[in-house]
Amino acid sequence: MQIQITNTSGNLERCPDCGIQLQVQTSPSHPYLGASASCWALYTEVLAREYSVPALMSSVHRLTVDAYCAQHPGKAERRTIQSVWIHLTGLYLTIELGLAHDFARRVIGALTGVAGGLTWLTPPSYLGDFTVIDVASAKSDAEHEELVRLWAHGVWNAWKTHHAEIISLVSRLGICPSPRRISPNRNTQGRDHSQRESSNSRIE
Repeated sequence: MQIQITNTSGNLERCPDCGIQLQVQTSPSHPYLGASASCWALYTEVLAREYSVPALMSSVHRLTVDAYCAQHPGKAERRTIQSVWIHLTGLYLTIELGLAHDFARRVIGALTGVAGGLTWLTPPSYLGDFTVIDVASAKSDAEHEELVRLWAHGVWNAWKTHHAEIISLVSRLGICPSPRRISPNRNTQGRDHSQRESSNSRIE
């Protein structure tokens, strides 16, 4: 499934959180994530591609959702506070602990019970080199998977000043699973920014 990206001409808008520029959309944006309408529309197309490919749903869909939401924290309010904590926890569970996506989803569900006690995590000024536009540009399922992994790792690393808080929260929840590692993509190591340069409110 190829996704058409329009960002070379016409009236462009810049996403306030991830910074990508796309043609202005008249459709609504997400009610609280810090995404432009055009960025949100492109994300929904990426989700549609994943819904149509069971292998992508099983391998990287959880990472796609968490990477996008953590890269679009929005402004401090009750819903965004909960969103940032939940999706950073998702990245921690899958990237650092290597837990299966279905287990991570259950843990994220448990977080809603403590959401009232969470406070705003100030977003970093830099939220990673890779964005949804990179994933949307993928020409194959394998490239899509590789780019999602790069994107998710970049976003998680960008929030490094808050890693200790996320780890502490998971620890307080008393999560002691037997982790199942996600098989790393063989091409996701050592690809940096220079290489990159060459190359409805539902979140999930």
